[in-house]
Amino acid sequence: MNSPRIRIGVLGLALLTGFSAPTAASAAEAPAPSPTVEERRLDRAVPQEILRRSGFDTVAPGLARALDEVRSYAQARRTVVREGAQLWRRAVDRAQGRGPAGGDLSRDDDRPLYWARLGMTREVRTWEPEFGLTGGQRAALLDELERTSRGQTAIDYPHVRGLKRILVTGFDPFTLDRDIRISNPSGATALALDGTVIETADGPARIETAVFPVRWQDFTEGTVERTLRPCLPKVDLFTTVSQGRVGRFDVERTNGAWRGGFADNDNIGRTGTIPVTDPASQPQWTTTTLPYRAIVAADTGRFPVYDNTGVTEIPAGGTEPVVRPDGPTPGSTARQGGGGDYLSNEIAYRATLLRDRLGLHDVLPGGHVHTPVLQFGAQNPTEVTDPEFVRNRLDIIAQVRTILRVAAEES
Repeated sequence: MNSPRIRIGVLGLALLTGFSAPTAASAAEAPAPSPTVEERRLDRAVPQEILRRSGFDTVAPGLARALDEVRSYAQARRTVVREGAQLWRRAVDRAQGRGPAGGDLSRDDDRPLYWARLGMTREVRTWEPEFGLTGGQRAALLDELERTSRGQTAIDYPHVRGLKRILVTGFDPFTLDRDIRISNPSGATALALDGTVIETADGPARIETAVFPVRWQDFTEGTVERTLRPCLPKVDLFTTVSQGRVGRFDVERTNGAWRGGFADNDNIGRTGTIPVTDPASQPQWTTTTLPYRAIVAADTGRFPVYDNTGVTEIPAGGTEPVVRPDGPTPGSTARQGGGGDYLSNEIAYRATLLRDRLGLHDVLPGGHVHTPVLQFGAQNPTEVTDPEFVRNRLDIIAQVRTILRVAAEES
């Protein structure tokens, strides 16, 4: 999700409105909005095939039936929370080999979760119950569904002495108008590793994960901070993960406070300084505290791993962007971090800025890892999967796991 190579909340007022508003019809009721750009892709042949071949084609119809039985806003909220959490758990279980596969699509595939969630959000977005919904209530229901179906509300570590705690985040597929078949290896990694334990030289480490949308607005509304703020003081290591460059992993040394404008999954672009709370104290750059030297030096898998130090800046007193292979110079203004100027750079910036504002810079290893681009076999221009595609995804997942082990041992 780096730009420009492959470039690639939250509704707080609406939530408060939704929780307190009456369930009876009123003048504040709003008509059901139309499906989003992202949701409208769901009707194409490839998403339908992915859902059918994983058994996830039953998810959205199941939610629709459940909503038919709802008679109040409070009941609707309980329903979407339950159904969203069940979708996340079902996707994690499928990825980790528990329960039926539901079809012949590889279990490591992250796309069933993505497309099934869009089916669910479309149901809620277009739902018109007899008791009526305000715009704020509908927004709150969609927010609950997004958070629960992404694992953002399920991050939980057992209280076990000597157990290290690792937090990992991934992303949805993106650039789907370029190729509707796209999978995101960071999302697949999140499903494969959630709740798992890795053995390190210092003892066991428990991994918890969550997935984030590829939408500027969700980041503007604070979805990253709302999810990570309760977790960072409790973990021993974190890394945000996204898809980056072809054929390589990168540990991104520096993150920049700039949005480059590349279109998101709703085909909306944003350009400007990353919006955060207390902008007066906002730095132009944040840095990784992951043990990047040890990660790069270790034999973690078949893809090479690089310590990526490059950025693009406007030097102090200058007006034009300059590429700096060895990181930013004092007083410069960010134009690209090592991971570009898209949402992968932004999640890295937000997570590491939150780490620093919580006073954890010197005690909490954390940063961003870019995975290789997940590629189909060279002879496959149309099929939704192939053996090379599956092998590449499995190898990326395994290598992220090993990178985490190395990072935990060196932290």
